Amino acid sequence: MVKLALAQINCWVGALEYNTQKILDQIKLAKKYKVDLVIFPELAITGYPPEDLLLKPQFIKDNLKALKKIVNASKDIVIIVGFVDEKDDKLFNAAALINNKKIIGIYYKKMLPNYGVFDEIRYFSPGEESPVFKIKGLKIGISICEDVWKDSGPVSDEVKKGAELIININASPFHVGKIKERESVLKQRAIENKVPMVYVNLIGGQDELVFDGGSMVLDPGGQIIARASQFKEELLIVDFKESNKLEKIQTTEEEIYNALLLGVKDYVSKNGFNDIVIGLSGGIDSALTLAIAVDALGADHVKTVFMPSAYTSRQSMNDARDLAKNLKVELLEIPIQPVFSAFKVMVSKAFKGHAHDITEENLQARIRGNILMALSNKFGWLVLTTGNKSEMSVGYCTMYGDMAGGFAVIKDVQKTMVYKLSKYRNKLSHIIPESVITKAPTAELKPRQKDQDTLPPYDILDEIMADYVEENKGFNKIMKKEFEDKTVRKVISLIDRAEYKRRQAPPGIRITKRAFGKDWRVPVTNGYKF
Repeated sequence: MVKLALAQINCWVGALEYNTQKILDQIKLAKKYKVDLVIFPELAITGYPPEDLLLKPQFIKDNLKALKKIVNASKDIVIIVGFVDEKDDKLFNAAALINNKKIIGIYYKKMLPNYGVFDEIRYFSPGEESPVFKIKGLKIGISICEDVWKDSGPVSDEVKKGAELIININASPFHVGKIKERESVLKQRAIENKVPMVYVNLIGGQDELVFDGGSMVLDPGGQIIARASQFKEELLIVDFKESNKLEKIQTTEEEIYNALLLGVKDYVSKNGFNDIVIGLSGGIDSALTLAIAVDALGADHVKTVFMPSAYTSRQSMNDARDLAKNLKVELLEIPIQPVFSAFKVMVSKAFKGHAHDITEENLQARIRGNILMALSNKFGWLVLTTGNKSEMSVGYCTMYGDMAGGFAVIKDVQKTMVYKLSKYRNKLSHIIPESVITKAPTAELKPRQKDQDTLPPYDILDEIMADYVEENKGFNKIMKKEFEDKTVRKVISLIDRAEYKRRQAPPGIRITKRAFGKDWRVPVTNGYKF
């Protein structure tokens, strides 16, 4: 059996030279380990997903030029690498098999996903062949990501042609529980075909997607004999004659937290920012967002702003100051009351005869949004917003206020999970004040305000929201859980009505199997009611 190197790398969409150099570096390292074959992820040259860059003819040509550089580095080693091929005016999601400065075979992805965050049919044509290649006397079959998920698909076709080892290259994005889903499918393919499976996955953040790695090798009985780390670049060396590294799967809170770290780090760095700024409220959402930012970027690259109003409690002020001190970040304090008072004077004639209501509450949020964006403008800081999925789902957020910013870190994190992640982070080192975790959540935009004055308790809201958004269940199915009729109707109605807000929100990191982003495409102008 051949000795393998699984190159789990962090690619950057569109950065062809960067990706190619990273691939060349890993080839050089693999040669030091005297491996027979080094394997790279799906579309490693272009990064994934390249989306409409694929519609640019020059991009395709440049990707093929990059492939030639990799071919020239293949002396005394076999390489499998993902790229975009063009043939007969069609594009293919392809894997090149390279050895001794020659391309000795190409495989075209046959099963093109067109659901959730995937829309490969928009760009690629499906492959038709299931070739088998011979390396060091071993017959191997190559497949790409979705190909391995289909029963009686490309894998079984290649095994029927004599393949003794199946190599599957991937750009499989993370969501909670995804690694176990992959293991289950790979185990099934290995057992039913009686063949070892090699699975190589990408890592890194790409806009709202995070790729978690977790590359692995299974024996013909479906037993995992080697596994790489999650959320880290790694060259995993696998020798079938020896015992290999077998990394443990992370806990739910651990993998979500690490996904958020990687998503923030890559979004900030790949988009050319050095520093970020966060508005601290003294609440748990901004506290968790700040902890993630500091862990991802370092305290020197994180700025915070506390913007008290007449409704801000002493407790919130103390909590914000304590948090900033614990994380060793700079804290600016900019009171908003002078601006708020001026606004009320300015609109007093227009608002005459109308009572103080949500309009004045939202004015405060929008003043804070303006301050954050002004700091961003002045110093080049990227604004990280702090709204969670529970709030985004029901529209408990203010356009051009707390939604103002460049990246929404916890946009796909339910409020109940925010608490779990905060407690998880405090187990690593106690940085979030206990009062932040224990006090009732409030926007503090009017006297004695609490979130629960307007919304159902978050444990109920989150369960209904998850059923409706993530599981796509309708009213009748949700009601089987014996929620109150009026509560379910209210939550669903709020979710539907808030679509116009979400459409204008910044992108955020996807950690569930259905986030408000690429895999949620509900029309704003929509006459359908449950």
